[in-house]
Amino acid sequence: MITGSKEDYLKAILEAESEGETVISATLAHWLAVSPPAVTMALRRLKKDGLVRVQADGHVALTPAGRKIARKLTLRHHLIERMLAEMFGMEWYEVHDEAERLEHAVSPAFEAKLLEKLGSRGTCPHGNWVLPESPEQRGKRGMVLLSEAREDTGYTVVSLYERDPKLLLFLHQAGIAPGGRVSVLAKNYDRTISIETTAGRSTLGHPAAEKVWVKKRSSGKT
Repeated sequence: MITGSKEDYLKAILEAESEGETVISATLAHWLAVSPPAVTMALRRLKKDGLVRVQADGHVALTPAGRKIARKLTLRHHLIERMLAEMFGMEWYEVHDEAERLEHAVSPAFEAKLLEKLGSRGTCPHGNWVLPESPEQRGKRGMVLLSEAREDTGYTVVSLYERDPKLLLFLHQAGIAPGGRVSVLAKNYDRTISIETTAGRSTLGHPAAEKVWVKKRSSGKT
């Protein structure tokens, strides 16, 4: 039986891989905000079910069966986020946590209706595709992290790291949103960056700036 908890672990592995992280027990404990012993027990069950492989060095990988379930849940999460934003007008910085709660309760019939209504293509309210993209894939599409962006240059925000509700609200308050404009005014010695958005000028720390993917605007500054 695939419980909601097992699905959460499988999706977390898929998402962590897409962020370029080496997935080990500590990675999952951080991503899911659970204790290391809880991760150990969960991985033991998932391994027994044939959904993950745990290598001798501790690296965790999805089996084909585990990846199929993770992708299924990722699609369901994507559809629910789009439903909440596009059909019910929920703010983009609020939909992730709501989708996390709802994704395990969606029936196959309702999922089919969402697919019929919204389609499987397109991006979620945070600018992310259905299947997580790796940093390399994003780079091939001309995207860079805001933390690596050039000074005195204008960018369009493409996508955001969506699994931290406090970060999303912080970015919203700074005027950073998918499809929005941001200009990098200066990269400071303390690794902060001075930016300008429709909300005005502000300063972002490196931890926030490295969670925002942008693409250079052809017209330069905002």
